[in-house]
Amino acid sequence: MYDPTIFDNLKVALENQLYDLDTLEEQIEIRNRRDVMDFAVLSREFALRFVLRKHPEIEVEVMLRASVHDLAGEIMEEPNANPACSLSLCFQKNVVDPKVECTGIEKVMASIWEQDIELKQTIRYVYGEENPELLNDIEAKFKPRLTEDNMTELSLFLEHVLDTLHVLSRMQL
Repeated sequence: MYDPTIFDNLKVALENQLYDLDTLEEQIEIRNRRDVMDFAVLSREFALRFVLRKHPEIEVEVMLRASVHDLAGEIMEEPNANPACSLSLCFQKNVVDPKVECTGIEKVMASIWEQDIELKQTIRYVYGEENPELLNDIEAKFKPRLTEDNMTELSLFLEHVLDTLHVLSRMQL
């Protein structure tokens, strides 16, 4: 019989809670879903992109990943394996003054997520447009990797994601 991996179990739990926030609680609107098996490197990735229903101007994507080492170590029951999943968030927010706003975003992210994340902000725009909109990709990679022991923490994690969306939406110019 097939025994689901850590990735499969976390993916199902995360997906169920996010769809409940969409369909039952109507707090978010899911915009995109990806469930990818990368055959080039034999990894798995699951991602859901969504917005707050009342503040659709900022999107976030929650991504769960497992590498070939994680998957193989778990499936083959290797004694020295430490199978786990990586978790990251990517918020997309328009900015007008990156020097000021990115500093504020950094402070907000640090206050909500403390030392649990590695933060990277990337500003991009369409070259050649007159008065181009600047888009900030705010990527937060979580330092601790997840196992099934973290299953009970997913609802608190999603509350923090929603809190982050609310705070970032109040920073809109």
